Amino acid sequence: MDSIPLFIGIIVVLFLFYFFSQVLRIVPQYQRLVILSLGHYAGVRGPGVVFVIPFIERATSVDIRERFLDIPRDTAITLDNAPISIDFLVYYRIIKPRDAILEVENVVSATVNMATTILRAVIGDIDLDSVLSKREQINDTLRIKLDEVTERWGIKVTNVEIREIVPPPNVQDAMNRQMT
Repeated sequence: MDSIPLFIGIIVVLFLFYFFSQVLRIVPQYQRLVILSLGHYAGVRGPGVVFVIPFIERATSVDIRERFLDIPRDTAITLDNAPISIDFLVYYRIIKPRDAILEVENVVSATVNMATTILRAVIGDIDLDSVLSKREQINDTLRIKLDEVTERWGIKVTNVEIREIVPPPNVQDAMNRQMT
């Protein structure tokens, strides 16, 4: 008979702990909470102690630190029809948490896809020799064009770095023969 009130007391304490952990949130300096109240945008909150009304408000956490995307190796065709493989990094930060949540379903996936598409367009306008020799210029062009597109999603592209450019095997062989 004594175990039933103890069991009920434990359940009540666990429920209250869960309830208060959902109401009071501690948001670190590098995060913001985008609040939707009954499905409507209600604001961005944080950092610090934030109150979220359970069952009425839904909070989505957004990290506003600078991060990077490793864009996987992709093949692009140059202006002179040479296929080259390029992989690169995109450094970005979320500057408008509201837009990153409300304007696009998956901001990271959308940015990766947009970066790949823009890379193909930029490389398609340059011949092979220029691609191999003007890496910094291509980085700047990619950054500017990608930043223009992702701005509407609340993202600021801070840097783009091409890691590796692999020309076609026959061009690579010719370059090796010329070096020797």
